[in-house]
Amino acid sequence: MLTRLLARNAAVSCRTATVPTTTRSLSTIFTPSEEHGSLREMVNQFSEQEVEPQALEHNAKEIFNVPLFRKCGDLGLLGITVKEEYGGSGMDATAAVIVHEELSAVDPAFCLSYLAHSMLFVNNLHVNGSEEQKHEYLPGACDGSRIGGMCMSEPGAGTDVMGMSTRAVEDGDDYILNGTKMWITNGCIDDSGETGDTYLVYARTGEKRADISMFIVDKGTPGFTLGQKIENKCGMRASMTAELVFDNVRVPKSKIVGNINGASICMMRNLEIERVVLAAMSVGIARRCLEAMTAYSGERNAFGQSLNNYGQIQKNIAESYAEFMAGKMYTYNTSNNMDLEKAGNVLDSDGVKLYCGVMGKSIADRAIQTMGGNGYVGEYRVEQLWRDSKLLEIGGGTNEAHHKNITNWYKKTGSLNLR
Repeated sequence: MLTRLLARNAAVSCRTATVPTTTRSLSTIFTPSEEHGSLREMVNQFSEQEVEPQALEHNAKEIFNVPLFRKCGDLGLLGITVKEEYGGSGMDATAAVIVHEELSAVDPAFCLSYLAHSMLFVNNLHVNGSEEQKHEYLPGACDGSRIGGMCMSEPGAGTDVMGMSTRAVEDGDDYILNGTKMWITNGCIDDSGETGDTYLVYARTGEKRADISMFIVDKGTPGFTLGQKIENKCGMRASMTAELVFDNVRVPKSKIVGNINGASICMMRNLEIERVVLAAMSVGIARRCLEAMTAYSGERNAFGQSLNNYGQIQKNIAESYAEFMAGKMYTYNTSNNMDLEKAGNVLDSDGVKLYCGVMGKSIADRAIQTMGGNGYVGEYRVEQLWRDSKLLEIGGGTNEAHHKNITNWYKKTGSLNLR
């Protein structure tokens, strides 16, 4: 589906014929191929025409828009990084970044649910699963008939994820899974408390700290239940979050993803693409806020002049533009150099999320300050984007975790690759 849509839109994908040389070179970083350009056009149109109109209502009601999410499957977006033989679109990390930037510019909460499904479940299984697992689960996950998520964090193990206490014990042809997972995006998908369809669940299977394994657990498996739906969040309200409970859940060995005690590398490799697309979400938020504040400052008059004639407002706009461009460049440069099949992008996946998370929140804050009282209410959207942006300094790795990881990289390698 996506291939056909991209071919149809190819003529409008890369509008670079009349732009200056410097802008054209940037365009090749943000949109490295005609296919990427067509993808951006398609997702931008979908975002503006279908995602934007529902955003305020679903965020106010804290409801996940499941029908709209399934439409992402019709467009080929849910399996953006998955090979076509499994129902995906066969694209790369930069394609994933494009989708997350465009969706986040109109509704970060909807994008977060998309991320949890397409990256944490779909891409994770595509890279690490067996042929049987991929053929069983990926086609439905790519077309939207199966909604997935990933279970890693726990009530007592967030940043210290390797300190998880959820445990799986071998029992004949099965493993018995016990524990509780917390802050699970797509942990429930409606007000009735219905869970998603399938989850990748990390659990301890040995005595060593790194003895972690990954299991596929389906909705309806005896002992697998919703603990609680988490409500009244600061932001990302249209992305439903839950606690999930595993009480003597019997999981066949055929549902182990990868090797027993070998999921640590799977976890870390998938965290790398997660952090890059979270950075792309911050880029999308920052772009929308920058557009809003520049438009408002030109339309609003104070003391006989438009706001953008005043130095304080010019400072907000100029610093936001410079920081936005730096973050967007860093994000796309990182994704352009990623191989989703390999680990080894730790330094810049941490670095780009650290920078962009702060950048996105700062620009959202400046947008509110520039727009005054109007920025503080929902009509102009920037107050919602400001609330949403805070999660991007926490989820997928806190800022403090990124500080630790980057410094540890230097201590381990003796270099930050600065030349």
